[in-house]
Amino acid sequence: MKGIVAAVPTPVDARGRFLGAAFVEHARWALANGCDGLNVLGSTGEANSLDTGTRRMVMIQAAEALDLCRLMVGTGTPSIDETIGLTCHADDLGYPVALVLPPYYYTPPSEEGLIAWYLALHAALGDRPIRVWFYNFPQMTGFVIPERVIAHLHAAAPQRFDGIKDSSGDLSYCRSLVFRLPGLQVFPSSETSLAEGRRDGFAGCISATANHTAPICARVWQGEVGLAPRLAELRAAISACPLIPAVKYLVARRTANPEWQNVLPPFTALGASAIASLDRLAFDRVAA
Repeated sequence: MKGIVAAVPTPVDARGRFLGAAFVEHARWALANGCDGLNVLGSTGEANSLDTGTRRMVMIQAAEALDLCRLMVGTGTPSIDETIGLTCHADDLGYPVALVLPPYYYTPPSEEGLIAWYLALHAALGDRPIRVWFYNFPQMTGFVIPERVIAHLHAAAPQRFDGIKDSSGDLSYCRSLVFRLPGLQVFPSSETSLAEGRRDGFAGCISATANHTAPICARVWQGEVGLAPRLAELRAAISACPLIPAVKYLVARRTANPEWQNVLPPFTALGASAIASLDRLAFDRVAA
């Protein structure tokens, strides 16, 4: 899996119940409009606000309706047993990649503790083929996954631990991983990295805003670097608002489905000024 990966949102009704048909429609739109793959149940998907049963339901819906070769799924929780259960469920359904947050409650963990946690997941998976990609998101977890931890686990099980999504925004961290671990697929979380991404050895990007910028992302990734300033402009405008409500609002605008605006607490609906700023965005100006 390489290229443009959108971290897709999860639609819910006013009571927080998963809306499968709306989810599939948006996922198919994203895959038809510049995305090489989708990250299901990541941070943008509000996965950590969903109960295990709902997460399993979303995983099943995506697996049945979409091309599994183009999907990865978030299965990380602070509980090793719950993470194992979700990752095994993903493997049972045929997902090729699980994106796994480190245990983020008892922070900061020791390097030895992190290695032990990921190796426990690896051991529990046994000969299952699903790959485990690290999810580095220090703004949420409270710590950066140390490069030495990633290097140790990649060396111990290179066919299992062979990728990372980095949401730290630190491209020097990403470049260091590419240089140090040539077999590791490294995905920054911002499409602003795409213009120089191939030169830097990145595998692409995994981005929340790619739900809307994917058509332009695809062109920049293929070499039209002159579009990079427009891409950065769009990402900045969306990110200036609360990100998940903004992504959902823009899907609601595209689909004319107001239920997409529903978010799970602690998120709240966008205010009038944020909506007005998003309504000024034109995603098709250079995407045709």
